[in-house]
Amino acid sequence: MPPDTHGHAVNSPETTAAWRALEAHHRQVAGLHLRQLFADDPGRFKRFSVEAGDLFLDYSKNRITAETMPLLAALARERGVAEAAAAMFRGDKVNASEGRAALHTALRSRDKAPLMVDGVDIRAAVARELKRLNAWAGEIIHGGRRGLRNTRFRDVVNLGIGGSHLGPLMAAEALRPYQRTGIRAHFVANADPADLAQTLEPLDPASTLFIVTSKTFTTQETLANAERARQWLKQKSSGGNPARHFAAVTANASAALDFGIPAESVFEMWDWVGGRYSLWSAVGLPLVLAIGPEHFAELLEGGHVMDQHFSSAALEGNMPVILALLGVWYHNFFGAQTHAVLAYEENLKHLPAYLQQLDMESNGKRVTRDGGPIAVSTGPVLWGGTGTSCQHAFMQLLHQGGRLIPLDFLLGKKGHHAPAAQQQMLIAHCLAQAEALMRGRTAEETEAEMRAAGVPAARRRALAPHRAFPGNNPSNLLLYPRLTPRVLGQIIALYEHKIFVQAAVWGNNPFDQWGVELGKQLAGALLDELRGATPSAHDASTLGLLARLRSKPENK
Repeated sequence: MPPDTHGHAVNSPETTAAWRALEAHHRQVAGLHLRQLFADDPGRFKRFSVEAGDLFLDYSKNRITAETMPLLAALARERGVAEAAAAMFRGDKVNASEGRAALHTALRSRDKAPLMVDGVDIRAAVARELKRLNAWAGEIIHGGRRGLRNTRFRDVVNLGIGGSHLGPLMAAEALRPYQRTGIRAHFVANADPADLAQTLEPLDPASTLFIVTSKTFTTQETLANAERARQWLKQKSSGGNPARHFAAVTANASAALDFGIPAESVFEMWDWVGGRYSLWSAVGLPLVLAIGPEHFAELLEGGHVMDQHFSSAALEGNMPVILALLGVWYHNFFGAQTHAVLAYEENLKHLPAYLQQLDMESNGKRVTRDGGPIAVSTGPVLWGGTGTSCQHAFMQLLHQGGRLIPLDFLLGKKGHHAPAAQQQMLIAHCLAQAEALMRGRTAEETEAEMRAAGVPAARRRALAPHRAFPGNNPSNLLLYPRLTPRVLGQIIALYEHKIFVQAAVWGNNPFDQWGVELGKQLAGALLDELRGATPSAHDASTLGLLARLRSKPENK
């Protein structure tokens, strides 16, 4: 087997002694019920909770015992989690398949010491670009930089896709209470022309700014939307150069300049930052415009706080490590195929979609970093929603559907809006769902409840199977004081590091996405063929659909 970047072969994790020990332990504890675990251990909440920065994690409602976490920590040690994290932080080329570092942590670092990558001090480069970004954004916010007819910008439309879209979209919505700059942020990603058309419909071209975010500046969907945006400006504006209405965030500055974007409005992306980890960079420009540079700095500070915790805390008390190992425990030993994230915070409604990409694009891999097969499953299907809406939608399946679905609850002690009594209602519902999933309701409890309500015996017997459910469904609860930029930064970084730890355990590279590239290549060829080129070799289904789509439209 060829070596990884550190000169060691990367084996599939089931070959380790720690994995085999966990398999034996799972056989011993799989049948235990959380009710009994709490009854047997009055100190369980204190034992299985941890605090980092502004975040408090209660993981006591997990199907674990005092022996489970040390065994999981032993797996992390045997898989070199701490060494892998150190390599990432110091700028080693941990993205082996692309020969790159993965230094999104440097984008939010407060350390002034040089960090050299390929002969360049990237900390100094990040500081320079952030200073330039903040100055440019300040000119937009305060009216020093204006559009056609000397109009102040009031709307910014971000044109991106994937991480260049989901990150800033999620953060802008999460931090809506901090959008006080007078700039409204909008986000367009879909190649479907309805996405851009419906976004632009209520906007004034004279006061609308577009940010084209594409690392390569070749992304089909993004460039198609950018060209349509440019045509919209030309058609709706009475003369003038629309170039001042565009900015770009890219690693391909020359292509942005060729598009006609002024050099002072082109901001840098680095090849050592993947798209789904790039919110902390100039990709966050629409967020900077919406919430202001000061609040964006607080977001970066929050990410740095979690970086410090992750890089310094012992494995047993390390919040990202704990979440990661619990995820491995359920996915690989209990066979849980999905993981749910439920935010009891309406402004976090885009968080599950953001985490879907962050997790599934990172760890949806079937080979180790050096190309060998991984014999175990990597990466659960991640999904979720917001409370309390989800309680009236998919929570029924979690309670009685017969599947083991671990989940994370996210909960703020305080909200940004009155009344406080309604925030208490929200909190009560969150705690109730976590308790109900853990406890369930026995047939005896169901019978007693109906008897107390005066339900006749025959009716009680008929209803009992429908009203009882097993519980024993594990969950984590992440508690924070209030959703501020600093807190959001900690939450995002927490999940980034969780995913990295799981990749280290499984042995895969979380920083490439070659599966995505195949679809892009095929789409390029098919687009030419839809426009008249001779079809190349395809399967019979694709050829049949091409022929039908290229035929003369029927008059209907």
